[in-house]
Amino acid sequence: MIHYYTRLETQIKANWDLKALCNYKGEHFTFGQVATQIAKFHLFFEKAGIQKGDKVAICAKNTARWGMAFFASGTYGTVTVPILVDFHPDSVNGLVHHSESVVLFTDDDVWAKLDISKMPTVKAVISTQTYSLLYAATEDIKKVYDGLEAAFTEKYPKGYAPEHVSFPKDNLKDLAIINYTSGSTGAPKGVMLRHECLSANADFGQRWLQSFPGENIVSMLPMAHMYGMMFELIYPLCGGSTVYYLGKTPTPAVLLGAMAEVKPYLLITVPLVLEKVFKGKVQPILNKPVMKVITAIPGLNQIIFKKIRTTLLNAFGGNLRSIIMGGAALNPDVEKWFKKFKMPFTVGYGMTEAAPLLAYEPWETFVPHSCGKAIDCVEIRIDSEDPYNVVGQIQAKGVSIMSGYYKNEEATKAAFTEDGWMNTGDLGVMDKAGNIFIRGRSKNMILTSNGQNIYPEEVEAVCNNQPYVIESVVVDRKGVLVALLYMDKDKMAADGIQGEVLNEKLNEIRVSVNKDMPSYSKLGKIEVMDQPFEKTPKMSIKRFLYS
Repeated sequence: MIHYYTRLETQIKANWDLKALCNYKGEHFTFGQVATQIAKFHLFFEKAGIQKGDKVAICAKNTARWGMAFFASGTYGTVTVPILVDFHPDSVNGLVHHSESVVLFTDDDVWAKLDISKMPTVKAVISTQTYSLLYAATEDIKKVYDGLEAAFTEKYPKGYAPEHVSFPKDNLKDLAIINYTSGSTGAPKGVMLRHECLSANADFGQRWLQSFPGENIVSMLPMAHMYGMMFELIYPLCGGSTVYYLGKTPTPAVLLGAMAEVKPYLLITVPLVLEKVFKGKVQPILNKPVMKVITAIPGLNQIIFKKIRTTLLNAFGGNLRSIIMGGAALNPDVEKWFKKFKMPFTVGYGMTEAAPLLAYEPWETFVPHSCGKAIDCVEIRIDSEDPYNVVGQIQAKGVSIMSGYYKNEEATKAAFTEDGWMNTGDLGVMDKAGNIFIRGRSKNMILTSNGQNIYPEEVEAVCNNQPYVIESVVVDRKGVLVALLYMDKDKMAADGIQGEVLNEKLNEIRVSVNKDMPSYSKLGKIEVMDQPFEKTPKMSIKRFLYS
């Protein structure tokens, strides 16, 4: 395993004048400028008395400056504490305090809502928009920051150059990140990840899908979440590639516009984004009567599928080598069509506690409905008497697995088995080739009165394939299985689906879903939601709000 600082340092020195971190349609920084800013923060930390092992929090929107602050913290030797900008200000206050952070990087508008009195360990607050000093606990720290440019020029009178770049490589076992999985201030779960956890993921990424200088990637996932942080920041820079921060909600129109301009080599996303693109641009074409006939004719359908594939890949910029999805299962119907088009997609599996990757398989050998095989730095087992056929909890161990939860011994103990395997909380089976098939979250599983296990995600997958259904959540209401549906109101209105016609359509949906369900998983009722389901930053539905 190669330390990701070794890879990063190598790419900085080799690509000094190439773009590294860019805001889409905004400011950009070369590898040399990134390294120079890192060195400036190192000097500030040193003069401000920040010690190695101290905590540095980042709570800000995705920008190039977020990335530079992240690398400045880690390469200095402090522990980085990424906090989702969507958390409530009270939660941010609580998590900065809980982590004992001494420096906070944040947006100006976020800072305006925070209460410094609730973050007593903080010595300095720095704007991620301008890198101006928003707060200093003492006059001495303010003087240090005000004099930073002069001090930097004095230290490097001939300018900062590639030969000055030197990052630590002997700290693989040291704590690198505390990543909070929720905004809870009661008993927060701060995932403790070592430098070896990050390095194992970056190393795997560069070995299995190497990136190169001159190649681009569009970042749309939250940097404070491990999925985005690792594979839209750390991994691409370790190959010398350029990151463009989207900075907007990834609607199909916004995403496709950015992709067409940036022309990325890789798309990292959640299934919901690709499902929206498919349903908005491809499905209406496939539903035309003439297309239904043509796509059923062997030979002729391959010509149509190739044309659709080319059109889709061109819409994504034309340079995609792979599309990697994670965070949730891909809609089976969309997956079926993508396979027919020979789209270069795969679905991986991971979690914050694994920094984040647990399973992956290249798109050429990806098995439908699976989430790949265990990556080569972890082991995965199914806690079941028959892991090939009987669902059990997925458990993992390896160099990339967390050390535990920060200041939360009870949660840490519960996360691991007596023989040292981490409980993922996910349920699944594995085939004899090692492909993992997730059946659902253990906490979401519904246990019926006669002892049957219902995995709501499986019922939801069928619901989401029904006409007009955008997304769904299946819940248990006093022994009755109820599907909550958010539907395409505009399309329904255009087709005259309202009033009594709507009730008939809902009944048709229920009957259609139940045809594909075993007797114990049949829907007893359907309810229509007025608004989309509330989601986490990684676009997972906040199921607890609807149970």
